[in-house]
Amino acid sequence: MYKTCIYCNRNLGDNESVEHFPVGRRLAFDARKGRLWVVCDNCRRWNLTPLDERWEAIEECERQYRETTVRYSTDNVGLARLREGLDLVRIGRPLRPEFAAWRYGREFLQRRVAVEASFALNLFVAAYDALVFYFTGGEKLRVVTRVTAEDGTHLPLSRSDISAVRLVQSDASEGWILRVPHRAGLAQRRWWSEYAGGEEETTELTGPAAVRAAGKILPKVNLYGGKDRQVQGAVRLIEDAGNAERTFKVLSQEPGYVQGALFDRDASVLRTMRPEIRLALEMAAHEEAERRALAGELEELEEAWREAEEIAAIADMLLMPEEVEEWIRKHRLGKGSEAE
Repeated sequence: MYKTCIYCNRNLGDNESVEHFPVGRRLAFDARKGRLWVVCDNCRRWNLTPLDERWEAIEECERQYRETTVRYSTDNVGLARLREGLDLVRIGRPLRPEFAAWRYGREFLQRRVAVEASFALNLFVAAYDALVFYFTGGEKLRVVTRVTAEDGTHLPLSRSDISAVRLVQSDASEGWILRVPHRAGLAQRRWWSEYAGGEEETTELTGPAAVRAAGKILPKVNLYGGKDRQVQGAVRLIEDAGNAERTFKVLSQEPGYVQGALFDRDASVLRTMRPEIRLALEMAAHEEAERRALAGELEELEEAWREAEEIAAIADMLLMPEEVEEWIRKHRLGKGSEAE
């Protein structure tokens, strides 16, 4: 088993995640064609591994790729980052986002449990706040998060502001905007809490700034998380939209947001949307922010893979006797059908 890059002769490093191939900090694999590369951290070139060291390692990489909760893909290349620090680059048709229900299902369940567990602890504080601020409505102005506008301005959002944030259709290139109410300044009321002050304003956010803001606002709106069926419904909404990026555009046009109520409510207000729609938007906000961060890296990976695949195809053909090639063809077809 080699440990240095064949291009720059630097050490490839090691990992503890893939037992059958503990070399490298980034492994690229193609289960259908039976390829396994170690991507050099120094020169970023792809080192094709020996034939006799691939199969068990490829199976292990595929299994760990499917089990990870954070992964992104183009039409040909997927990238997953394991908790232990190893990057896995998967070549082939992207997997369905069935992992989203598991990833977010656990998060939303934990959120519900945390809220219920802290109820007794917060009861006294809540009662005190209610007594002090009941008549003035001051508690509604307590700052619960901050978002950044497109010009870099930091906007403090109170409880009242969070309840009035709207997702509306727009002529912007994305097809939607986030309309965020906020106060012009801050007023310190008590040493452990900060309160919004000044005149009320509204800022419209688009593009990446809107996605980042939604990622901070929606967890406050979805304070109690969601039940399994609501999470499953949210995943289906993202799948129907096609991807996380389109979810906001599609759901901004979706009618019937308002829950059953005695009085009509603004259908574009996040707080009044159905639980599965609010959860879908929160999932999409986080996934889109992560996708944007890795988009450039995925493009580079796909370009590097195409070059490495040409070399690998030639190298494997030169080194394999005809009977071995036939055995590998049958073997990889069997494993490839299982991987799909």
